[in-house]
Amino acid sequence: MTNPLVIFFMTPNMTRHEMKDKVGAYEFLAEPFHCDFSGRLFMGHLGNHMLNAADFHSNDRGYGMSVLGPMHRTWVLSRLVIEMDVMPKAYDKFTVETWVESAMKYFTGRNFAITSADGRVCGYGKSIWAMIDTVTRQPVDILSINDGLVLEYVEKDKPCPIDKPGRARVGEGAKLVRTVDTYYNDVDINGHINSIKYIEHALDLFDVEWFKAHRLKRMEVAYIAETYQGDKLSFFVEETEDLHYGIKLVKTDKNTHGTIEVCRMSLFFVKD
Repeated sequence: MTNPLVIFFMTPNMTRHEMKDKVGAYEFLAEPFHCDFSGRLFMGHLGNHMLNAADFHSNDRGYGMSVLGPMHRTWVLSRLVIEMDVMPKAYDKFTVETWVESAMKYFTGRNFAITSADGRVCGYGKSIWAMIDTVTRQPVDILSINDGLVLEYVEKDKPCPIDKPGRARVGEGAKLVRTVDTYYNDVDINGHINSIKYIEHALDLFDVEWFKAHRLKRMEVAYIAETYQGDKLSFFVEETEDLHYGIKLVKTDKNTHGTIEVCRMSLFFVKD
């Protein structure tokens, strides 16, 4: 009797990789204790769901963290834009769709669409990612992973109708508002301060009374340098236009005691 397993491995039409859909869709729940006083999902938790969707999508397609880990490689976020018309409410199920819009040697663009259970669009996101060596922390050629497999998943036709990240400008007039310490809960799987923690700390610069009257419509984040547990993060803020705020984060270099800029943000609020 012929061994079917042998036939499977010798099939001439087999390819090295079974293609999946270019767009991935992942369902999440707005858990009640991930929601703020208004019963809407915290922006930080939405950001984490988006990053998880990106991880699920890349892992399923052969260029994610589970593949990169043994190679001492990892993805790091360089730019992030989230623009929301409405945030999911407590107990709402919602879907995060994600797809790769572009891929080059050192950067790849990834988009997101957030939809409600009945298919209504809640908002969109755009992001830029780089790949680094986890030992040297230096950039790595993305197209060297699995013979440039990511290129097979580039989807240019699906719309993501929000503006790309702008150039976050924070002038000399920005004022130091707060300095925060970093601890165990700030550190993520990559060993540095989690990308979303910067956002949470920045939004904490505005109090509950502010959020009772205003809604964060759009957020742009540019990540510049890594920070680690024990670093002190100083937040400088200026109102660049009415309800638009520029935020600059710096850390103090432990050796030179000079300051290093690590992140810039633009926050765009609307009256609620």
